[in-house]
Amino acid sequence: MNKARRLDIHAHIMPPSWPDLFEKYGYKGFIQLADEPGTDAKRMMRDDGVFFRRVERNCYDPLAIIEDMDLNGVERMTLCNIPVLFYYWAKPKHTHEWSQFMNDFLTKVQEDHSERLISLGTLPMQDVALAITELERCKSLGLRGVEIGSHIEDKNLDHETFYPFWEAAQDLEMAIFVHPWEMMGQDDMKKYWLPWLVGMPAETTRAICSMMFGGIFDKYPKLKVMFAHGGGSFAYTLGRISHGWHCRPDLVNINDVSDPYDYRGKFWVDGITHDKDALRYLLKVMGEDKVAYGTDYPFPLGDLQHGQFIDEMDDLSTETKSKILWKNAEDFLGIG
Repeated sequence: MNKARRLDIHAHIMPPSWPDLFEKYGYKGFIQLADEPGTDAKRMMRDDGVFFRRVERNCYDPLAIIEDMDLNGVERMTLCNIPVLFYYWAKPKHTHEWSQFMNDFLTKVQEDHSERLISLGTLPMQDVALAITELERCKSLGLRGVEIGSHIEDKNLDHETFYPFWEAAQDLEMAIFVHPWEMMGQDDMKKYWLPWLVGMPAETTRAICSMMFGGIFDKYPKLKVMFAHGGGSFAYTLGRISHGWHCRPDLVNINDVSDPYDYRGKFWVDGITHDKDALRYLLKVMGEDKVAYGTDYPFPLGDLQHGQFIDEMDDLSTETKSKILWKNAEDFLGIG
């Protein structure tokens, strides 16, 4: 089967090494890297010595990433931070320094492999002034956008403190990729990997609804936002969300926004559904211009067959597949 040209909008990378942040800043909570002897793998360790995740070379080495891209017919890939490395909980000055370190690395990856790899920056979102400063620096470095979390500590994305950030992102024409993290209720559902299976889709829906009901899409109509993992459970619960807007406007529509159905087409989602029928429904709800192929590479919950299920969907036209696999990501990033 010949694969169509494709631009992966959602993949992750981290530096191969970084300073000991506990030693540098004097408090715990950061992730450290440890080599795994005799292998190319590394262990991501919390600085209290607790193991977090084992990662292979394709999580930190651009050449290994490109090797995988070549094997799977992926022409370009968009790389961003791993959410556990957002560090929104740390002192703002320290997260800003970390963001600068990460963004310098991400910029070098993009510059060294400009025909294949695209990078999205990371920001100290717990301090909006610093976040805007770093957003402006990302723009000057040649990055097309940034990745942020689905909430910032105890604030949802509609919080008024973020208004200047949204305005700056719109004015700078910087794309915003929203990724779930620190999932709500995860302390109550530790078994069965439920924070990732149940919490992540809910987190993304939380972010979409917060921005929608908070009037962010109305206040900043030119803002370019994409939500990860197919937009979470949003498309599949939109009927319920809209019904709530109609039946309890006193609780839902406190900011005088439109029917939730009216916000389709005002933001993008990636197409990570792992299911053909789910993708068909996502396209029906969100529109074929607003769904972009992504993989969440290189993590196991991602689409590590690189869109094979989309290739196999004979009911999708060549034009629709071209939009999903390439054009919609270009439109989001502003590189078309």
